Amino acid sequence: MTSPLLDTSALPLFDAVRPEHVTPAIDQLLTEANQALEKAVGPHVAADYEEMSAVLDVSTERLGRAWGTVSHLKAVVDSPELRAAFNENLPKVTEFYTRLGADERLYAKYKALSQTPAAAELNPARKKALSNALRDFVLGGAELQGAAKERYAKIQERQAELSQNFSEHVLDATDAFTYFATDAELDGVPDDVKQAARAAAEADGREGYKLTLHMPCYLPVMQYASNRALRETLYRAYTTRASELSDPARDNSALMREIVELRQEEAQLLGYGSFADVSLVPKMADTPRQVIDFLRDLAKRARPYAERDLAELRDFAAKELGLTDLQAWDTAYASEKLKEARYAFSDQEVKQYFTEPTVLEGLFKIIETLFEVSIRPDTAPIWHDSVRFFRIERSTAAGPELVGQFYLDPYARAGKRPGAWMDDVRGRWQRPDGGRARQTPVAHLVCNYAAGVNGQPALLTHDDVTTLFHECGHGLHHLLTQVNDLGVAGISGVEWDAVELPSQFMENFCWEWEVLQRLTRHVDTGQPLPRELFDKMTAAKNFQSGLQTLRQIEFSLFDMRIHSEPGAAGHIQQVLDEVRAEVAVLIPPAFNRFQHSFSHIFAGGYAAGYYSYKWAEVLSADAYSAFEETAVNGSVLNVETGRRYRQAILETGGSQSALENFKAFRGREPRIDALLRHQGMAG
Repeated sequence: MTSPLLDTSALPLFDAVRPEHVTPAIDQLLTEANQALEKAVGPHVAADYEEMSAVLDVSTERLGRAWGTVSHLKAVVDSPELRAAFNENLPKVTEFYTRLGADERLYAKYKALSQTPAAAELNPARKKALSNALRDFVLGGAELQGAAKERYAKIQERQAELSQNFSEHVLDATDAFTYFATDAELDGVPDDVKQAARAAAEADGREGYKLTLHMPCYLPVMQYASNRALRETLYRAYTTRASELSDPARDNSALMREIVELRQEEAQLLGYGSFADVSLVPKMADTPRQVIDFLRDLAKRARPYAERDLAELRDFAAKELGLTDLQAWDTAYASEKLKEARYAFSDQEVKQYFTEPTVLEGLFKIIETLFEVSIRPDTAPIWHDSVRFFRIERSTAAGPELVGQFYLDPYARAGKRPGAWMDDVRGRWQRPDGGRARQTPVAHLVCNYAAGVNGQPALLTHDDVTTLFHECGHGLHHLLTQVNDLGVAGISGVEWDAVELPSQFMENFCWEWEVLQRLTRHVDTGQPLPRELFDKMTAAKNFQSGLQTLRQIEFSLFDMRIHSEPGAAGHIQQVLDEVRAEVAVLIPPAFNRFQHSFSHIFAGGYAAGYYSYKWAEVLSADAYSAFEETAVNGSVLNVETGRRYRQAILETGGSQSALENFKAFRGREPRIDALLRHQGMAG
């Protein structure tokens, strides 16, 4: 029987893929990809963009899509069998892509192509793709020789293994913790959270309420549970995940050290002083020093606001809650109580208005209005019965034209990686084979909010809504592209410190009155969000923004320092302690092992790049201010501004530099003013 992973003619057959399909399919696709590589570097394929793409890109794209399907399934429906199949094939896939990126013959052919008269005639997108490819060959070790080249390949294989182990430890540690609470212990916890916890306990045949470290359970307990001992129990469990303090078998300490050491060794092999230097080559920022100066300048601006935030919180906690020694497990609880007292509303009250069907309907309407497309349900094989699938179309004289499609996997569950993310299934591509048909892009949008209980729709917090908009922003960047070359279509080829621009841009709409009227319908009454409650939310928008800014800077500075300072791998905790002493005003307890679950930098793409969130916030806030400037009668949903943004940022993708795209939209370079204003720190 043909493996479903080998069928890349249409959408992935997610419902048919089994662990036993993985190895035979990947072996076959690797064989085909290796054959394509040998053919591409041989004498019968000219140094021509189309010819090389028709041989090599077709084969490697097929491999990438199949492996992407396996990787995605492991992230959203993990099982011991699937994990074993993934880990069996990870070294083989890593070895191929490492060898491909370092192949001297292929590098020579690309260089020869870049020097032909035809190269000068390439369209701008292809010129950018070719330039990126030559850069990536150098960063991929193509200029290394002999033992250095072999060592570079070994480093890549080992790093892939370590990052995978790191991620698995975090997932397993998150899933492993359970605490069965009594009704009395859950005093103050919202009813919907209690109902979900009770249902989870019943499913296990247990009394009481099953608490876990998954965000839809952990966060509301930390915010609302009046039982201080319960909050401390969960906080300790959450902040010591995958560390020596919780489970030595899943301790990420040695993995972190080796990962950082290998990255430093990789940098030295490539002729760079540090991994941070390597990481910044394809980014907007020029040097680690520039990034560190940017972060420290922002920390200096935010610190007075953070100090004020903390002083107010401590004063309130002591006077109103009797918490004279405010601890880390008290801050979310005390902050929620302070917000309720100051602004006379709670997150739980707001949550009753954000019913999932209304939120999605409103979100899609905003996208349709601003970007002149339509979104409607579609059908496709899925990996879980809660997953939905949609298509995006644009009206043309010839009728509706398919622009792209996306899956939405919204709910938290066991075996699903924590967090939220967007990933591509396939990119837009004018294929060089099979009649040169244009391939439309497809994406995954993954969240982890709580599913509805007892037949009720899912209720989202305002933060959940913001996260959904954020991931949709990434999705739109991938799906609305008009670039036809894989390497620079959509998010491909976009500088990593600019890739968060479209996602953070979308978050701003979650604070607009006209938008929230479309997004809200009370779960019981069906009424939209009242203006009075919206005004309270707006007044509280920048509540503790100083503390939140310093927290992000803490993570970013820690990331940049361990990847730019010699010997940092041996004292990761010390570097983190030093960073906290420098920028934080709220120091976590000594047992806090945040870094042991910092998957963004140890198991994701953000190594020496976590600063990108703050860097891109400058861009996104400035971009959104264009909509504020062109608002008509208070409405930021200006179609003309949306069209300019779509054409300059979303449709252009990585075919130009992020700075060129930004200037095409704003007519100037970015300024920090809008970010400071949006966060209430403009004074």
